[in-house]
Amino acid sequence: MSETDVIARLRRLDVCALSDACDRLKLSPAVTGIPPQTHRARIAGRITTVKVGAGEKQGGSARHLCTAAIEAAEPGGIVVVEQRTGIDAAGWGGILSRAAHLKGLSGAIVEGPARDIDEAFEIGFPVFARGGTARTARGRIHEAETGGAVHVGGIKVEPGDYAVADSSGIVFIKPENLEAVLEAAEMIAAREAAMTKDVLAGKPVSEVMGASYEKLLGHR
Repeated sequence: MSETDVIARLRRLDVCALSDACDRLKLSPAVTGIPPQTHRARIAGRITTVKVGAGEKQGGSARHLCTAAIEAAEPGGIVVVEQRTGIDAAGWGGILSRAAHLKGLSGAIVEGPARDIDEAFEIGFPVFARGGTARTARGRIHEAETGGAVHVGGIKVEPGDYAVADSSGIVFIKPENLEAVLEAAEMIAAREAAMTKDVLAGKPVSEVMGASYEKLLGHR
């Protein structure tokens, strides 16, 4: 299956179905509390990563954070930023959104605050973040690492993992688990669609939920 087909299948699935699939497979479910800051849009793609440190970088070049990740990412990819320093400073901003949008990236996910939200909204670039801030990274935080493991909502994610994000949450999927998660999520989505059809046809919701929902994940 091509990468294009994989991403297309992921985009057809909402994060709730994917999170349920992860539950079924005993994998980490969706991360919550990182909503879309710009507009509601489901994004899916492979990730590049950035980890942010506190204060100014000591020694070496002072390359602006996230620029290397944007340049390394493939079109359709997602930049994931861990900014958990506790310092109120943006892990993502407007010029980064414009550069990522121009590169054809799907969006950015920030474990921490982002800024220039209105600018990202204006160009239609999805930014998911813990919240907004007007405070610049300059003099407050720096890029500690690009392309290493980061943590989002307590989940360890690495470059090349897949991410899907929507208004309900964000799910991260390891490549080796991808097919199993897709198959389980597609099954769950199909069952939920059938349940919705029954409800819209006038079947009592208690009957629909009682007969089907509790067994949806295959729990015994």
